[in-house]
Amino acid sequence: QVHVVESGGGLVQAGGSLRLSCAASGSAFGFNAMGWYRQAPGKQRELVAAMTRDGSTNYAGSVQGRFTISRDNPKDTVYLQMTSLKPEDTAVYYCNAKTYWGEYWGQGTQVTVSS
Repeated sequence: QVHVVESGGGLVQAGGSLRLSCAASGSAFGFNAMGWYRQAPGKQRELVAAMTRDGSTNYAGSVQGRFTISRDNPKDTVYLQMTSLKPEDTAVYYCNAKTYWGEYWGQGTQVTVSS
């Protein structure tokens, strides 16, 4: 059974930094891609950043240059370093892990940026 567990959310002032972590387990062949999505109140869930097993990355334009995704393949762990945070980054951040046969989501972690 696959498990995806996030940690690292919290409350931070605008301009501050946070680091999110996500550990996935339960896939015999690992995870092809891992990434972060977020959902703000009243809005659809959107991609923040994702990274494939071979290191290819994809960022939302709104976070490019401020957020950095990294991955530890042997540990099936992905990180999201967030800097220069803005109030509009406030959302629940979800980790996503993809295998050949499906994708899995974490329970989400709240990030709140105060102005």
